[in-house]
Amino acid sequence: MDVIADILLVAGALGAGFYCFILARRLTRFTDLENGVGGAVAVLSAQVDDLTKTLSAAQSSAGHSSKSLEELTERAEDVARRLELMVASMHDLPQQPVEPPKQAQPDTIFFRHPRN
Repeated sequence: MDVIADILLVAGALGAGFYCFILARRLTRFTDLENGVGGAVAVLSAQVDDLTKTLSAAQSSAGHSSKSLEELTERAEDVARRLELMVASMHDLPQQPVEPPKQAQPDTIFFRHPRN
């Protein structure tokens, strides 16, 4: 009975050792920097850095665009105020009927031929 228990214990140890060997190989392939998840993590890290730079550039551009748009809006509001003032001042002018311009009569010019 002790011999059978020892054989089963050795078989279990060999099975566990073989299982650990397979897991170690899978783990090295899993963390391989070129093909495994390590490589994917490295690529994703580089992409995150690129996206961070792109995002900061986009934020800077949006800030400049926002500032330019604010300036244009202020100018447009100023022009609108001046136009409202001009329209209001037009209402204060006396109403005079506008006559259509008289059409000038064309001058008729006769040329004489030098032989006559």
